[in-house]
Amino acid sequence: MDRGLLLQYAIIAMAVLASAWVVLKKQFPGTVRRLRGALALWLAKPQRSPRLQALGRRLAPPAAGGAGACGGCDGCGPTPPRQH
Repeated sequence: MDRGLLLQYAIIAMAVLASAWVVLKKQFPGTVRRLRGALALWLAKPQRSPRLQALGRRLAPPAAGGAGACGGCDGCGPTPPRQH
């Protein structure tokens, strides 16, 4: 296979993977969060190397804030939400 053709296929594959990741994040945020959490837990095990543990800590999804009873819209702060 020609080197230029292989490079073209590699670039197209990266573009397809990037666009699939964006769609996955937009359409299925809960699934992405669970996958990131599972991967982070797997990488952060004590028997893994320190580099893999650090990667696991970086990949871990941010902690979910306590939404409380209101549903977590953050509209009950010091300034009331604007009415349209």
